[in-house]
Amino acid sequence: MDTAPRHRLPIAGEAPPERADAARNRRRILDAAARIVAEKGTDALTMNAVAHASGIGVGTVYRRFGDVAQLLSALLDVREREFQGQFLAGPPPLGPGAPAAERLRAFLHALVDRTTEQHEILLAAEVADPCAHYTSPPQRARQTHVAMLVAELRPGVDAGALAEFVLAPVSPSMLHHLIADRGMGVAAIKSTIDESLRLYGFG
Repeated sequence: MDTAPRHRLPIAGEAPPERADAARNRRRILDAAARIVAEKGTDALTMNAVAHASGIGVGTVYRRFGDVAQLLSALLDVREREFQGQFLAGPPPLGPGAPAAERLRAFLHALVDRTTEQHEILLAAEVADPCAHYTSPPQRARQTHVAMLVAELRPGVDAGALAEFVLAPVSPSMLHHLIADRGMGVAAIKSTIDESLRLYGFG
């Protein structure tokens, strides 16, 4: 009987496993970027600054992340996966098990909290590449989730397009405007979201 270990063949479309040294470099780069943002703000985040702070060549930093927008997105990746886990499989009303209207309200409230907690990085990522906000994997996951709830609440409408309108007020730039320019607090923003949901017929 052949008991020799066999190497698993890669699945088509599957990313190859990350080498240990590449994973260490990635962690060093992200740790350095997080320190720069925490200590100096996002305006100080440049690829050269990250290379210097991490002790990794600037060419490697560029090859690994491409530009500042991609680096900022990577910084947010872990938190985003946690958030997706909450609304896809967590307890209700954010997760499955509650009526669609309650889930939609809970999702938007949670998104306000998430966006304001990491407001500076999220806003910088949106400013660095405004169009990427709408096409990024995290935003596509949110749009798909909201569209599913909208389709349940309003059968027959273009749920995908309406989901974009429902999500628009919770973008980093809009929340920045509401907080910095209009002086609104988180509670007031959530109350306004509830009112907008009632106007859409979702509340």
